[in-house]
Amino acid sequence: MVTGIYECLFLFDSNHYARDPGGVAGAVQNTITEAGGEILVSRLWAEQRLAYQIKGHQKGTYWLTYFKLDTAKLKEINRAYQLNESLLRFMFTRIDPRLIDALVAHAQEKVVVPLEVVLERQAVGVGVGADDEEDIEAEDE
Repeated sequence: MVTGIYECLFLFDSNHYARDPGGVAGAVQNTITEAGGEILVSRLWAEQRLAYQIKGHQKGTYWLTYFKLDTAKLKEINRAYQLNESLLRFMFTRIDPRLIDALVAHAQEKVVVPLEVVLERQAVGVGVGADDEEDIEAEDE
């Protein structure tokens, strides 16, 4: 049993998603968990006009999910997604395990700043900004 870490970008039918956001997104997540996968993060990414029509739709809702899954089960969920009427498109990408922490933090919209950068910023201190220069000129006069 080889477990992989995957990113999947889903393109939902905006009409289906608008009527039942929890149900449409939940169905996608349930397919993964029922196959024995573990959801790391799953969230709305964007809702926008498409560059070209897909299945007659001009607008779509993008949903981003990171998950762990047995590689052999990927075909099973791929087939389930092909049959899902709410999905216009989807794409799986296998993720290098060394990158997963940064990608999940970014998907959760957490800012990840290395400790060295934070310490370097504190050591520099406060510099003179444009507003400070105006104050200095006013004091000199």
